[in-house]
Amino acid sequence: MTITWCRLDVSDFPRLGQWLQQPHVARWWHHETSPEAVLRDFGPAARGEEPSENLLVAVDGTPVALVQRSWIADYPQYMGDLAAQAEIPEQAMTLDYLIGDPALTGRGLGTRIVRAIVAATWTDHPEATSLIIPVHAANRASWRALEKAGLHRYTEASLEPDNPADDRAHVVYRIDRPAL
Repeated sequence: MTITWCRLDVSDFPRLGQWLQQPHVARWWHHETSPEAVLRDFGPAARGEEPSENLLVAVDGTPVALVQRSWIADYPQYMGDLAAQAEIPEQAMTLDYLIGDPALTGRGLGTRIVRAIVAATWTDHPEATSLIIPVHAANRASWRALEKAGLHRYTEASLEPDNPADDRAHVVYRIDRPAL
């Protein structure tokens, strides 16, 4: 299995819109899925107008997932919410991720993708000191994937959920840059 990725492009938006409509994604992402909404929310990063990296992940050449990677400090509200509850290094990054096809979930693919992106982060962003990833406490599949990928549960936090039906309970995972 070969995992690769590239920056998400506007031409990928129809696929992303379909993924966001999948019940296993919609449950946690709670995102508008119209073409206009996808363009509005993902277009700025695709055009380089927003600092986050939206990565289209492929397995053996077939797109299967989206990973968002960003510096926590680039989003002051997010940084403030996290930093009020846990120590967040200045050079910390974060990830968010989804697997688009429900048939590909529950097979360890998320773990392999996260592991690959984490390893690449240390090369792609040599100034990054850690990855801090909050996950809703009820999203067991997501936080288990993080644990299997080598992250450890760092703390718990009360954060605004992506889905307004959820409470504020989050678990926060962390991995630090490996020592040389």
